[in-house]
Formats: sequence, C-alpha cells, structure tokens
Amino acid sequence: MRRPFSITCLVLVLSHAAFSAEKPNIVLVFADDLGYGDLSCYGAKLLKTPNIDKLASQGRKFTDAHSASAVCSPSRYGKMTGRYPHRKNFWGPVTNGGALTIDTDRETISSLLKKSGYQTAFFGKWHLGFGDKRPNWNDDLKPGPLELGFDYFYGIPCANSVCPFVYVENHRVVGIDPEDPIKTGGEKHTKTMEGKGAGRIGGGKVAHDLYVDDKIGVNLTERSIKWLEERDKEKPFFLLLSTTNIHHPFTPDKKFVGTSEVGDYGDFTHELDWMTGQLMEALKEHGVSENTVFIFTSDNGGMLNLEGQRAVKKGHQINGNLLGAKFGAWEGGHRIPMIVRWPGKIPANTVSDALISHVDLLATFAEIVGEVLVDPADSLNQLETLTGTPETAVRDTLVICPNSPLHLSIRKGNWVYIPRQGEGGFQSDKVGDHLLGGEAAATFMGKEHSDIVNGKLYKNAPKAQLYNLTNDLQQRKNVYRDHPEVVAELSVLLEREQRTVPKGKPLGWVNIKFKGRGGTKEKQ
Repeated sequence: MRRPFSITCLVLVLSHAAFSAEKPNIVLVFADDLGYGDLSCYGAKLLKTPNIDKLASQGRKFTDAHSASAVCSPSRYGKMTGRYPHRKNFWGPVTNGGALTIDTDRETISSLLKKSGYQTAFFGKWHLGFGDKRPNWNDDLKPGPLELGFDYFYGIPCANSVCPFVYVENHRVVGIDPEDPIKTGGEKHTKTMEGKGAGRIGGGKVAHDLYVDDKIGVNLTERSIKWLEERDKEKPFFLLLSTTNIHHPFTPDKKFVGTSEVGDYGDFTHELDWMTGQLMEALKEHGVSENTVFIFTSDNGGMLNLEGQRAVKKGHQINGNLLGAKFGAWEGGHRIPMIVRWPGKIPANTVSDALISHVDLLATFAEIVGEVLVDPADSLNQLETLTGTPETAVRDTLVICPNSPLHLSIRKGNWVYIPRQGEGGFQSDKVGDHLLGGEAAATFMGKEHSDIVNGKLYKNAPKAQLYNLTNDLQQRKNVYRDHPEVVAELSVLLEREQRTVPKGKPLGWVNIKFKGRGGTKEKQ
C-alpha cells in the first residue's frame, strides 16, 4: 500500500536527520593520473598498495566509478562544482597563466561544507587557475581556493610538470621576495624537468629553492597532518589532499626508489600508498577515524607517458583490462579507482558495481551534512549507494567528457555511445612518444579491438562507436552497426547535451588531430 505523502516526508526527514545529527569529518584523497589497474586491490600484481588495500577492506570499493572528465583540470572542476565540465566548454588543462575557472558565486563542495560549520583545508595540486585574468605570481593570487570555501590552502598552482615550480600558501607564493620577483623567460627549472619543455621562469630564487620535486609528497603529507593536529577540535573538518602522485615527472622520495618491480611509475605509486596510510594513521591517533568519511580516488585514468610505457613493457597494465587512457573517451580514460570508508555507516569489505561519478560528491555531501542545494547541477545524491547494499544504484546515465569536444559521449545503463571514431585523446602513433594514444596505444597495451588493425583504424570501421559494457567491458567489439535503435536513442540524449555547450573558444588546452572519417582537426 502506498504511504500518505505526509508520512513519506516524515520518514525522509527523520532519515536525513539521522545522518546529519553528528556531522562526520570528511577526508578526500584525490590522486593524479592513477589508473584503474594501479592498485593491488584493483588487480595490480607488480606493485603493492597495502594501505589503500586496507582502506578498501574497511569500506566499499567501487568498480564503476568515473571522473568528471578524462583530463585533469576539467575533472577537478566537476569534482568541486558537481557540474559536468562541458557545460562550461571546459576540455583541457589550464595553463600556468590561467584565471580561476570556477565562478566564486557557484556552490562548491568546500563552500557547502564551510556553510555547514566545517573547517576546510586544501593541500596539493590546484590546477584550476588564480585571479580574474592572469595570475601575478609576485602579488596576491585572488580569487583562488579561499574564495571557493577553503579556510586554508597550501599547494602547487598547477601540474608538477609545468612552471612556476613554487608553493602557494593561501594567497601568496611561499618565499617570494619583492627584490627578486618571479618572471617568465628565465632559466630556472626543477632538476627533473630541466630541458623537457616545462617552460622557463626566472627570478624568485628563494621560492623556487623551497620547491624540491622529490619531497613534494612528503611535504604535503606532513603539512596535512600538522593541520589536523592544530585544527579547532570543536568543529568538524574537511581535508582535501590533492596529490601530484602519480603525474609525470615521477619523483618519489628516495626511500621509495627501487621498491617496485615497474620502475619510477610503481615507486611513485608506493609513495602515494604511504601518504594515504599516514593520513589514515593520523586520524586514528587523533581519535576521529570512526567519525570520518574517507574517500580515495583519482582525477582520471592512467597516462601512457614514457614511464607509463616502461611500466607496461614490464608487464603492468596501468588501466587494468580497460581500453584507452587519460584524455580519451574509452573506459581507461575516466573509469577510476574509488574507495569510501565510513565506519558504522558503510559496510566493510564490500564491492559495488553501481555507476557513480565525482560530480555526485556535491549532492552526497549535502545529504550527509543536512544542507539543501540551491543548484545541484548534475550531481546526484549517492548516499544510499554508499551505505546501502552493494546492488543499490542511483545513477543510470553519465556524460563522458574527454579532451575532444567532438567526442563528448553518453552512457545509459550499460550502453556507451561515442559519436566519432577513436578515443579523442592523445593521438601520437609512435611508441616512445610522450603523447602516445588512440589505436597505436591500444595495440601497444595488447588490447584487441574490432576497429583496429596493426595499431591503425580499420579502413571500413564504423563512423561512430557503440559498446555494451555488460558483456564487453574491455570494449573489444564496436556494435554500432548492429543496434541502430540504441544508437538512435543515445544520439538524441547526446545531442541534448551537446546543445548545452556554450559557444566560443573552449577552455583549456585542446591541440589534437582527430583521425578517421568521423574526425576533423582542432587547434585551440
């Protein structure tokens, strides 16, 4: 029998109150370029991640979790705002001179939690820009993280592979000297990026000398733990640790060098596992582990850079059995590890294949802390997915945002429709190239595909792609020609999404040739 509306509302309110009465702390570890196959709890054999494995045994591991984008900056935008990045025409990484990419009047996971009484802190890689126009590294970097709801920020401006190679604390570069300002066009490099296209920047000797690339992981971990120790113990907290592990250059601390069987790639992953373990232990020492939601995930899939290729040659599959890699629309570009622990709320040692996305963090956090969102954007409340039975599913449809605007794709149920050929990511066909991707990368990684012959697109391949992930998670068989009715249905959904992309120049780096009859050339 159907419940009366008033009783249903009362049940929802009481259920809501039960979760929000004692607000839990929230810790989010957001790894960089960590692939679906890079953790031993996700099947890796040649490297070991005991701390992250322990986290999985204490919480819930998701096998169908996805980043908001297959690319770093738009992925971070989606995670922060609960909004698909294509709605901002956001496709690639922002440059080191980019303005803040999130409007300061838009609700974010940090502003939501701050409004709800949380103290909030961000440590690590930002990569979402600073200022209204172009950041002046010698002046206040405003607006930035603090204008989006963080009480404290300490980290690096963008990726660890590009200048200015400094730390920023709140609104200022750490160690900046007015008598020795940072300037472009100089000769200052980190030891690992010298001569490797990282960009040149001069001046700011003290600030640059404080940035030691093989100490970044240790430094961020120690500062995160120090903040935990010094925080206001009367208030709940939100701590976001956004690591540079395992983005290139691979610079693990010396105590991790040589600890894996796959070189620097594995060693850097081992350092990431240590960082996660240190945070877990600190929470336990401070007696707050039992009332903390701990989330571990990655910003996108693994990348076949030089170290990634070396790891593959040694037998390690960075994205497991998935097709594709970072930047692309194939599963390996955006299906990522995600583990959530919440003692007493999330059943321990459980595995869920429910569809979930980083854009869902906003609505889920709002439900946990008892806040009402003015604009939930694309975010869905996944609290039941976290705490219910592993079969519980909230999301049925997902928009897939790769680097190529032409390859914006749609998932409904277990069907995935990609409107072009290829993955729309890196397109170099030369093994040993930093931007190896597409068909050549698939062959290099030993992936079989019906549209690929000897590392190239089959000349009679369909103009678009359709996959059924129920029986073909590896995306070996393009069934575009076999199911015109599914293509028609998903095309309508995708066209609706495509119409929401603002006109004008795309935000972020998009500089790729797209091959095949379904492709074109873009240069932004």
